Amino acid sequence: MLSTNHLCYEYEDGQRALDDVSIDLAKGNIIGLVGANGSGKSTLFKLLLGLLKPSGGEVLFHGRPLRYGKKDLLSLRTEVGIVFQDPDQQIFYSSVADDVAFALRNLGRGEEEIAERVNQALATVGAAGFRDKPVQYLSYGQKKRVAIAGALVLDTQWLLLDEPTAGLDPEGRQMMMELIRELAEAGNKILISSHDIDLIYEICNYVYILKQGRVLQEGAETEVFADAALVQAAGLTQPWLVKLHARMGLPLCKTEDELFRC
Repeated sequence: MLSTNHLCYEYEDGQRALDDVSIDLAKGNIIGLVGANGSGKSTLFKLLLGLLKPSGGEVLFHGRPLRYGKKDLLSLRTEVGIVFQDPDQQIFYSSVADDVAFALRNLGRGEEEIAERVNQALATVGAAGFRDKPVQYLSYGQKKRVAIAGALVLDTQWLLLDEPTAGLDPEGRQMMMELIRELAEAGNKILISSHDIDLIYEICNYVYILKQGRVLQEGAETEVFADAALVQAAGLTQPWLVKLHARMGLPLCKTEDELFRC
């Protein structure tokens, strides 16, 4: 269980980035976190990973308030992985296999276990074919997959994805969506922060909308995004499939394929 209870965070200059934020990552297997720039999404990610300490409220890990000792944070980060928007921010080794193995070696795991886990993580994200490639020869989309493998190589239960489709072409975007679905079907709980509203609508089954550091609304994606006034108040736009439903009276579909079958 990973959740927050009346979470607040204030910067040193007194600016409040989050105010009374309560979220529960058990409400869906793929949860969307949306909001305009400055709404607090990045700060919330850092708090969930224990990179920041709250000014008020708490992060709950397995039902208990998170502690910030070295051992407690190691336990958290073994089960909660994060993948940044830019994979170059978290890929440090020249070899794909060495980079994915970094966390395991840092924990002192044996080489046999490391090799097995690295191979499994790369296979999971469809990156087994470039295990021994130098990182500089990978495409941007391939680097994103390697970054996800690096997060999955531990006992990851929760995966925090920051703009997972940013910078990808349409084919790469579709492949990333399929990967996210596969990870969720395999039992991972996924939280996606993204400005790609169409992605969030299509792939998520629960959504939190943030505005100025507070939860403006939460609920099933079809209900939340159907409220045009709410979406506009958050500084966002409705997904194109929702707009089509509202303006033309077509059935409310989750995907383009569903629309064409109607």
